[in-house]
Amino acid sequence: MVFESIITVIEQTLLLLILLKVILTYFLDPFHPFRQSVDRLVEPLLRPIRQIVPSFGRFDFSPLILMILVEVIAAILRNLL
Repeated sequence: MVFESIITVIEQTLLLLILLKVILTYFLDPFHPFRQSVDRLVEPLLRPIRQIVPSFGRFDFSPLILMILVEVIAAILRNLL
């Protein structure tokens, strides 16, 4: 029960950070301190996906793929417990 709560908190936090990164790319300068902080947390997770999945023009699907992976991994961990 406690582990499920921990998994859910981590999952929701990661999803929020990914979504925040996507939104901030449209509104904040890349050198803004808050955006750089979020980028430092999310970018290491996105980098391996970007090496496998190419971007299509101006569209980068790596955040969407990462969100799906986070959901799948969280569901698998919950089922194992």
